[in-house]
Amino acid sequence: MSDLIVDNHPRGRAGLGRNLTHGMLDVLGKAIVTGEYRDRPFPTEAEIARLHGVSRSVTREAVKMLTAKGLVSARPRQGTIVQPTTTWNLFDTDVLRWLLSRQFSVELLRHFNQLRIGIEPEAAALAAQFHDGEDIALIDACLARMAAAEAGHDDPLEADIAFHASILRASKNPFYGQLEAVVSTALRSSITYTNRAKGRSADIAAHQAVAERIAARDIAGARAAMQQIVSDVLDLIAD
Repeated sequence: MSDLIVDNHPRGRAGLGRNLTHGMLDVLGKAIVTGEYRDRPFPTEAEIARLHGVSRSVTREAVKMLTAKGLVSARPRQGTIVQPTTTWNLFDTDVLRWLLSRQFSVELLRHFNQLRIGIEPEAAALAAQFHDGEDIALIDACLARMAAAEAGHDDPLEADIAFHASILRASKNPFYGQLEAVVSTALRSSITYTNRAKGRSADIAAHQAVAERIAARDIAGARAAMQQIVSDVLDLIAD
């Protein structure tokens, strides 16, 4: 059975979207992360297939993907077991998205921003050291988007995320670069919360300070300017 064909199964297959495997992955992953299987066993492949009206091959692939993300393990004669949170791959964007879909947690937001303060100031410092003209043009364009968003001509959330992503890219460090998806995913929740708490969107002057220090190749200044942005978020959460 192709996982690209949608039928009208009465028990939810149509709600999985056109790619049944990824739709099934999303349903099961979110259920695990939000605690639906905390006090009951994870269903068998046959039960999942029957409930959602998909083939066993679709179910099997989805469970394999959950296993790769550290959410479940398959053991002989024990079936599929939900794993403790300590084994979950928190750098997987699906896992992070599912975590953020749970009931809002200030603690999770704090943990994420504690991670940010160990990443983004150093990325800004590296960007100050290694950037090229294209990097500065992109950072400036993202800053212009933030200003446009302030005037109602762009999306404040997307513009803010794009700015932070541009710094990671400008670091020229592939490890920081690969954190872009994780940082962007989590920033959606963080920025939404902090903007609501502050009653306004991002501090453009603070972001401009980062951009100016990077352009000036002021390594220490870029680091300090970005650290101030994230520290302000942590202070807001602490309040």
